[in-house]
Parts: sequence; structure tokens; C-alpha cells
Amino acid sequence: MAVGNGETGELYPVQGITMAAVSAGIKTPGRLDCVIFDLGENATVAGVFTTNAFRAAPVTLCKNHLAKNTPRYFVINTGNANAGTGQAGLDNALKTCLEIAELKNLPVSTVLPFSTGVIGEQLPVQKINDVIPDALDSLAADTWLDCATGIMTTDTRPKAASRQVEIEGQTVTITGIAKGAGMIKPNMATMLGYIFTDADISQDDLQAMLGQAVDKSFNRITVDSDTSTNDCCMLTATGKSGVQVNQDSGEFIEALESVFLSLAQGLVRDAEGATKFVAITAEAGESKEECLKLAYTVAESPLVKTALFASDPNWGRILAAVGRAGIENLDISKVAIYLDDVCIVEHGSVASSYKEEAGQQVMDKEEITIRISLDRGDQAETVWTSDLSHDYVTINAEYRT
Repeated sequence: MAVGNGETGELYPVQGITMAAVSAGIKTPGRLDCVIFDLGENATVAGVFTTNAFRAAPVTLCKNHLAKNTPRYFVINTGNANAGTGQAGLDNALKTCLEIAELKNLPVSTVLPFSTGVIGEQLPVQKINDVIPDALDSLAADTWLDCATGIMTTDTRPKAASRQVEIEGQTVTITGIAKGAGMIKPNMATMLGYIFTDADISQDDLQAMLGQAVDKSFNRITVDSDTSTNDCCMLTATGKSGVQVNQDSGEFIEALESVFLSLAQGLVRDAEGATKFVAITAEAGESKEECLKLAYTVAESPLVKTALFASDPNWGRILAAVGRAGIENLDISKVAIYLDDVCIVEHGSVASSYKEEAGQQVMDKEEITIRISLDRGDQAETVWTSDLSHDYVTINAEYRT
């Protein structure tokens, strides 16, 4: 189940990037579950990673390799997270990097590993290494959807986005893929996300651009308030277009952030068991921080999320979530709450103009905005979330069976 049609639009090749998706049979025979990206020579790579203290072995190794060398390859597997696996997990992640490094006569630190799937099981290294030669032999510039499919776990459809922008008479391309449907409240990262551009960008500018784009996209979504052990988001600039951009390149930044936002919202639209795509906007707050605290409190309330699944305009649940959000010195007489443009609460109680029929019409939609005005400042923040359905419980209850 997912919200919207999931169409990605045209996915443009990025100069310098080739990729392949193959089946290693890690969890399901015949399913695409191993992906390799060749970044070409001298690409610049930036990354953000999970802040979960139990970060997976590939996350640790990826960060170490990124600090040592210029990355040349990404190797990604689904079906096994290689998290909670101790030293053996680190050794296994290294073995997949060594396989590529030896075949290509490169330092092992030029290969960055990524994994997603079940936590606590050792990585089936031999299955992955057996298909790496085939993957390297089948690298191509235009198999984005295969690769987006190859990193899926409980996702029902691939997530990909692409933009092109004209700069100095040259076309600059940005294309990316991501995966994630559950265990999603990214904290400095997404589930797994890979965005590529052929712009020429310095390392410092690339890292800053990534941090800013993630902050406006992947760090503004929540499905179930859980931060994964494996979250990573990588931004790669090949420089092959010959067009130099930096943090002041407004048109490029706008296109880049558009790709990030499309991917992040795609995760929520395909959240486990989702039937609703919901924007929670907290506005007229004193600070960005209090707006985010309020928006996340409403977005993560099980009672609000189950009411959304039932299409039940039970505004009392939203009111209660606002009241417990921990907003200091909150004057409830100033609070207004809206379902789309329907005012449901004003002056601390049900709006005099509110009719249940109007609220029901909004709640029957697939896409809904809940807007909360605090009337105490000029700050606003939006968080995107999904409902909580029977299917979400079923998917996660049966995840290992």
C-alpha cells in the first residue's frame, strides 16, 4: 500500500557515474539485492550517517574509508543489515570491499560498503562476493530504477528523482535514489540515499550542501519515530560537466534540494502500510526548535496516526498532542488548529465555525495538512508523516518470518 502513483519522471544519466544491480540471493532467490556504483576517478563524496549508538558495521567502515581516501565504488546490499554483529561484522563488511578492490587493483579504502535489512545476522559475504564480478561487468549509466529496486527492503516501489539545470550555458544533472519504509525517523541521515551530480564542487561545499539539503528533507520526515542503525546519505559530485558550483549557486542549490525533498517525501508516501501522506506544519512559533518539537509530537502520536488511518476527524487527539508537546509558556487561548483550510480549534476549544462534515471531507483525502498556529512568533517548520495502519503492525510483526 502506498500513497500516490510513485512516478519518478525521467531519470537522467550523470556523467561519470555507472551502476549495476544483481541478485545475490541474500534473502530471496532471484531478487535484486546487491548494487554497485562506480563513481569514476577523482569524484568528490560527502556523507551523513546515523547517530544511533549501535551503528552498523558498514557505517563504521564507510566513515573510516571516507576519511582515508577518495571513494571510487559504493557496494550496497539489502536483506541483511550487518548490524549488532561485532568484530565479525566489521570483518565481513571489509571482505566485500576487498573483493572489489582486488578485482580493480585499488586500495580497499576506495570502496564504501552499505547494508540494510535484518539486524543481528551475520552478512552472507560469499553470496555477495560471488556476484560482484558480474555486477562490475554490467555497469551502465542508465539503470537507476534497477538500482533503486535493488536497495529496497519493505518498500513497495523504488524511489528515484532527477533534475537538470542550465548553468553558464552547460547542462548540470542531479539524480538520486533512496530506500526506506519503516524504522524511519532519520537523525542526520536518511535510511539509504545516494544522490549524484556532474557538477564540480569542492569537498567543503559539498558537505555543507549535503547537510543543508538533508536538514530540509530527510530530517523532516517520520514514519514511526525509530532511527535505524544503518542510516546513510551520500552526495557525490563527479565534476564531469566542467561547471563549478558552490553554496552561493542558487539555481543549483534549488534543484539539489528539490531532489532531496522528492526522495524524502517518497519514503513517507511508501511508508509501511501507509494510506495517508500528511504534512504537519507548526507556525507562528518563537523558534525553529519549538516548531519542530510541536510538529514531531503531533506527527508521532499513535492516537493521531490511527485516527488518520480511520479517516476520523477526532480533533481532540491533535489538541492533546499539542498540549503535551512541552512548549514553554504556551498560551492555549492563542492556539489555532486547521485540517487543510478547515479551522477546527481556536481560542483553546472547538472553533465556532467548525462542522464535523467539513472535517470529514478533509480526513477522507489521501493527502492532508494539519496546521497549528501558536500566534507567538514568526518561525514555522513542516514535518511529513504517514498514518498508522493494521498493515504496519502486520509487516513489522512478520518481518523475520
